[in-house]
Amino acid sequence: MAAQPAERSFDVIVVGAGIMGSCAAHAAASRGARVLLLEQFDLLHQRGSSHGESRTIRATYPQPHYPPMVRLSRRLWDDAQRDSGYAVLTPTPHLDLGPRDDPAFVASVANGGATVLAPAAADAPRPAWAEAFRVPDGWAAASSELGGVMKATKAVAMFQALAAKLGAVVRDRAEVVDVARQGEGTTTIVVKTATGEEFHGAKCIITVGAWTSKLVKSVTGADLPVQPLHTLICYWKVKPGHERELTTEAGFPTFASYGVPYIYSTPSMEYPGLIKIAMHGGPPCDPDGRDWAIGPGEDGLVEPVARWIDEVMPGHVETAGGPVVRQACMYSMTPDEDFVIDFLGGEEFGRDVVVGAGFSGHGFKMGPAVGRILAEMALDGESGTAAEAGVELRHFGIRRFDGNPTGNARSY
Repeated sequence: MAAQPAERSFDVIVVGAGIMGSCAAHAAASRGARVLLLEQFDLLHQRGSSHGESRTIRATYPQPHYPPMVRLSRRLWDDAQRDSGYAVLTPTPHLDLGPRDDPAFVASVANGGATVLAPAAADAPRPAWAEAFRVPDGWAAASSELGGVMKATKAVAMFQALAAKLGAVVRDRAEVVDVARQGEGTTTIVVKTATGEEFHGAKCIITVGAWTSKLVKSVTGADLPVQPLHTLICYWKVKPGHERELTTEAGFPTFASYGVPYIYSTPSMEYPGLIKIAMHGGPPCDPDGRDWAIGPGEDGLVEPVARWIDEVMPGHVETAGGPVVRQACMYSMTPDEDFVIDFLGGEEFGRDVVVGAGFSGHGFKMGPAVGRILAEMALDGESGTAAEAGVELRHFGIRRFDGNPTGNARSY
């Protein structure tokens, strides 16, 4: 399926073909660069963080540096869909719920330009789908127009196809084990695979998700605090008579619930009669030694969701018997849950190797923007697109963890 590169020298070598790497390869190829995209497993595999049926997009974030990136990405999603000729993103409204005095909820509503809905008892207009939620006392709900569901695996395939159409070489089953300068004083980066192949590039972009810490440690000896987490995607049965109400066709929103636990959801779409409702987070894991069993040890990722459903959506979603479908996934978590978008740096690499990592369970929606930024950093040494869109990259620097293991961590 993947092309075999006849040449071994490229302008940009992208290591890791998940959503970020695929978007970066497409962005670099669109600039006319000779691009090689390498994936350690099969293309579109299910061992990382970019597979599956759905991801959400929203601009409601407590941190003000994310909404500009989301809005930039939303435009780039549209551009890619236009160029590919098919859709991977279904627009929906978005709903945020949370305690009225929760600082993260309040900041998210403000930063995302959401509108607080009138209480159910008030004599004021409300969207029909609002009746599916029993908002707890002391809580509020706010809706925003920028929401949607992305078909994850289909989206990754779209960007890979677009990159290949522009001349990029896409190669799978090519595990990268080393990235190094060819020799002192040279401008060539040598990328070596587990099978002994070598590729030469003027620039390199590393986007290997849950394997980032391992690769960076191997290449530089430095510890980059990106911790893989095991997480669980849960699909629950919609109660009889409400199946259509919770679909994208009926205008049902993506939603997020603030507090502990943080809950997120997409409308009923990929599995008719089921709705995805899951919690953010999970226990640490080793991406090369995961326990794929779905068993009682994952109750910590299921029971809190069931309790939330019973409190907030008891009339529409069934929790008896647990979720109908459970799917394992991984996060690549930084201590502050902010991304890492930076040059690898040091005397050996300087500004010739760029790292995109630590997307912490909320980065997929911003893949096209991150990919464009990574490509510009590699090719130009800076990102003009980020500056024009108001995206402040200073929040994503590697050095933020120097002497400060929690980075940008804040309490809301």
